[in-house]
Amino acid sequence: MTCLTSTITGMSAMDEIERCLYDIAQGNGTLALEKLYKYTKDMIYGYALSMLKNTHDAEDVLHDTYISIYHSASRYSSRGKPMAWIITITRNLCLDKLRMRSRITDLPEENWEQHLDSSSSISIDDKLMIEFCINSLTSDEREILLLHVLSGLKHREISEMTNRPIATILSKYHRALKKLRTLLKEEDR
Repeated sequence: MTCLTSTITGMSAMDEIERCLYDIAQGNGTLALEKLYKYTKDMIYGYALSMLKNTHDAEDVLHDTYISIYHSASRYSSRGKPMAWIITITRNLCLDKLRMRSRITDLPEENWEQHLDSSSSISIDDKLMIEFCINSLTSDEREILLLHVLSGLKHREISEMTNRPIATILSKYHRALKKLRTLLKEEDR
């Protein structure tokens, strides 16, 4: 996964993402969209997967996100937070998908194993622990944790994006961290 705080070709990753959005809006979309996809696909897919708990639906939302970006890049106004705009698109597509499903299904165990197996640097024991920890969080806790940790969004931005009070965001975030700490401490014993 591309680290969004690193630099890419001398520009910050956020500047590079903004440049891609500008190029797409100006009609130079194919190469810019390809670069944007390369920089953001892992985070978008991970976010969609955390909300939808289904790999096929997450892949659909990933695809639809970039189609939506391509068609609406001209409406993006630069505020230095291009990932917030992209995550908002992704979140809205996920919510649409959930409304169509009318109920949330659990992510089948084999899908998590398949997703974790793609990383060769994680041991089998660590993969099992990650799966256990992920399954211990509620979907709201997973969503907030992912938005804060992977995309670097501030709690206030998450609150605005999800239309939830900041106190709720902070409470769920801290509750998720506390659950993870407790689980990891229990595992060390």
